[in-house]
Amino acid sequence: MLALQIAGRSARHVLPRHRVARWLRAALTAPAELTVRVVDEEEARALNRDFRGKDYATNVLTFDYERAPVVVADIVLCAPVVEQEAREQGVAIEAHYAHLLVHGVLHAQGFDHEAEADALAMEARESRIVVGLGFADPYAGSTVT
Repeated sequence: MLALQIAGRSARHVLPRHRVARWLRAALTAPAELTVRVVDEEEARALNRDFRGKDYATNVLTFDYERAPVVVADIVLCAPVVEQEAREQGVAIEAHYAHLLVHGVLHAQGFDHEAEADALAMEARESRIVVGLGFADPYAGSTVT
């Protein structure tokens, strides 16, 4: 089940429901009830500050509520940050959204990147999924940060 909420118009043309659903399904290993919300910088900053103690707008936030037997989570994307990062990285906005949605869904299933070994495993999984969706490897040429 997918609820897709897009505040503003900037991301509407890039995120049709059928594409978002396909990207999410590719990363899921269990049935899921997901809400994907695309927000502005003000809302992203408030959520990041209130729930993570970090006072800036970040590209993606995952709020996972349940992992089994059904993955239940909210994934929040900040449109201005995602679009700026895509420009800076020289990748298509659609590809960056797909990558960040895959990233968020993996977090919802318990993956993280706090320790270097976990980061490498998560990045490898993300790469396989994103490449399988027909996009370039988002980590090609990068190292764990």
